[in-house]
Amino acid sequence: MNVNDRNLRLLETKYDGYLEGGLVDTFIQDFGVNFAAGHWCAGEFFDRFCVVGYNSNTDFDNSIPAQIERVAKAGIRGIEFHEVLFIDDNYQKVPAKVSEIKDALAAHGVVATNMNMNTWTDPKWKFGGITNPDPAVRRECVALCLQGVEIGKELNCVSCNIWPGSDGWDYHFEVDYGKRFDWYIEGCTEIARKCDELGLKFGNESKQKEPREMNMIVNTVAKAALVAQEVNKNLGKTVMGVVIDYGHEQMVGNTPADSLYMLKRIGVPIANFHINGAKYNSNDEDRIAGTDDIWRLVDFCYAAIDTGYDGWFAEDQFTYRTEQVRSMRLSMEFFANCMKKALKIYALKPQLEEAQATGDAANTIDVVKRIMFNG
Repeated sequence: MNVNDRNLRLLETKYDGYLEGGLVDTFIQDFGVNFAAGHWCAGEFFDRFCVVGYNSNTDFDNSIPAQIERVAKAGIRGIEFHEVLFIDDNYQKVPAKVSEIKDALAAHGVVATNMNMNTWTDPKWKFGGITNPDPAVRRECVALCLQGVEIGKELNCVSCNIWPGSDGWDYHFEVDYGKRFDWYIEGCTEIARKCDELGLKFGNESKQKEPREMNMIVNTVAKAALVAQEVNKNLGKTVMGVVIDYGHEQMVGNTPADSLYMLKRIGVPIANFHINGAKYNSNDEDRIAGTDDIWRLVDFCYAAIDTGYDGWFAEDQFTYRTEQVRSMRLSMEFFANCMKKALKIYALKPQLEEAQATGDAANTIDVVKRIMFNG
């Protein structure tokens, strides 16, 4: 991010007051906020209550080029993908699909940022992907991810991510926890090695539960960080990190900002951020960012600035009943306003640290209160 005295002064002039319209775009540009959206944010939304999709009674175009066009219409310049978009039913890459999407990216001025690995929508992953009890299936999963890394490189992504949705357990005594964890680390080591060879960042994304009902294999940022440490130990260098999903942090009851400082302290990099809205200790709501606890989100943005994060912030949202472009735009608008508050607080860092040193929360609140409510 571009955080310097000149830009910080703009917060009191050019960016004074609420940001909307074109000011959101120039703010994002001036401060170097890398903002993206997952392709799914611009697509059809369905769940177990409406399995046909909430837009299925319209002429909604759910093609990937149409999704890219919607992301561009929202004023967002980066987009994430899943490798499954580029392969056939036999898990083989389809060059024509890669070319089609590259052409759509160029046509709309959008860049690919991150490649996610889909190891949960096929029933073959019923008992797990990277930690499946069948060694043949485990090998297939790792091979799928390695191919995904190659596709990510071909699209000029900067990072790859594994969110092991099918890996975990639903009941006590269901799995051998130790073996599953070993398999996960072994698989991630192979994927990280491939990412390193191709010059891509690699992270694993934690989530407390869902689709696994009791626990996913990496249910907290701390456990995802432990995986990264073990993988990096295997490789003899720092390659793997974590991907932090803001809503997943809400699910498990973490303070997202705290996780950033923990990772910085132990030397585990952050490969990517997913942002959205969710209630504290709730489910994975994936609502429009900035529609829940503003204090927590501004605190998170401040931590991203203070710890020197320079990667992407990507929307990961499922706005079932609101139009996609408008929803993506609102997320960017609210996030920009929260980031602006964080930057204004960062400009007062000496005063904030002085207040923090007293141990009295009222003193720190006095430093930030006007920004939080009026800034």
